[in-house]
Amino acid sequence: MDLDGQIKLGHLLLQDRKCRTCGEIKNLVEDFYRTRKDRGPVASSYSYECKECCKKRVVAKREKYTSDVYPDW
Repeated sequence: MDLDGQIKLGHLLLQDRKCRTCGEIKNLVEDFYRTRKDRGPVASSYSYECKECCKKRVVAKREKYTSDVYPDW
């Protein structure tokens, strides 16, 4: 068993982070995507934008570039 890795992950579970987009303080592990999986269980491997804000940003960008007219095949 990797006891040291479990202890480090346990410290992350207690951390909160403020989202840069909406400004709400949320749980680091549950509410933020992990962007750098090779760094291990450290706080810097998680993004600074919460999952909900990321989803809203992606949907808004997709809606911006999609057209309502179907192509003429």
